[in-house]
Amino acid sequence: MGILLAMQGAVSQGVLWSIMTLGLFITFKILNFADMTVDGSFALGGSISAVMIVKLGLNPYVSLLVAFAAGTLAGSITGFLHTKLKIPGILAGILTMIALYSINIRIMGQANTPLLNIKTMLSLFEDLGLEKTTGSLIIGSVFSLGIVFIMYWFFGTEVGSVIRATGDNERMVRAQGVDTDSMKNIGLMISNGLVALSGAMVAQSQGYADVGMGTGTIVIGLASIIIGEVVFGRRFSFWYRLLAVVLGSIIYRVIIAVVLQLGLKSTDLKLLTAVIVALALGIPVFQKNVSKRRA
Repeated sequence: MGILLAMQGAVSQGVLWSIMTLGLFITFKILNFADMTVDGSFALGGSISAVMIVKLGLNPYVSLLVAFAAGTLAGSITGFLHTKLKIPGILAGILTMIALYSINIRIMGQANTPLLNIKTMLSLFEDLGLEKTTGSLIIGSVFSLGIVFIMYWFFGTEVGSVIRATGDNERMVRAQGVDTDSMKNIGLMISNGLVALSGAMVAQSQGYADVGMGTGTIVIGLASIIIGEVVFGRRFSFWYRLLAVVLGSIIYRVIIAVVLQLGLKSTDLKLLTAVIVALALGIPVFQKNVSKRRA
C-alpha cells in the first residue's frame, strides 16, 4: 500500500517536472546547446511564484505567467553572454546560474518562502475534497499535454523549423542568410521559460520555494530525456519524442519512489540518478554492439 501511495505521488510530481524536461529538451536535443542556466531558472520560477502569492496576494495562475516571463529573461541573458560576448555556451549558462542564486535570495528576502495555509493552484481541488497529489496530477497533465501540443505546432512553423535546423547544422543555416544567434536566443528563452514555469508549479505543489530547489535539475532533466528515448525510442514523429520526454520524467520519478520505499536513503538520490543516467546512456551502445555481433 505504501508503494502504491508513493507511486501516485511520484506520477503527480513527474508530470510537473516534465515541463522542465520539455524545456531542457529544447536546448540539449534541438539546439544541441549545453545550457546550465536551468538550475537557477527553476528556483527563479519557484521564488517569484511564492513571493507573488504570499507577499503580493496575486492569483496563483498569474504568478505562473510571471514566472514563465522571468525564465525567458534568464534565458535571454545566457543567450546574450553566448552570442554577443562570445562566451562558450556551457560557461555562459554557469555564469547566469550563479547570478540567479543571489537574485533568488533577493527576490524572497530569505533562503525559502513557505506556502502553508496559502491559496495555491491546488486549493480549488482541495476544496472539492480531492487529495493534493490528485490535484497536482490533473494540473500537471493538462499543462504538460498543452505544452506538448504548442511545441509540436511551434517547431513546425518557419521559425521553429529554423531553430531545429540551427541545432542540426548551424553553418548551413547561416549560409542561407539566417541569423542563427537570434534562433539560439529564442530557443534559450523558451527553454528557461518552461523550466521556470515548472519550478513555480513544483513550489506550489510542495508548499514552499527554496533557493536550492533547482540544484541537480539539469541532471534530473537529462535522466528523464534519456530514459524516455531508451524506453520509447525515436520511431515516430516529433510529437512522439515530446510525449516520450514527458513519460520519461514520470518513469524517473517512479523509479526514485520505488527505490526509496525499498530502503535507500534520500542522501543517496544523486548517486542513484548518476547510475540511472549512466545505464540509460550505455544501453543504446550495448544494443548496437549486440546487433553488430549478430550481423
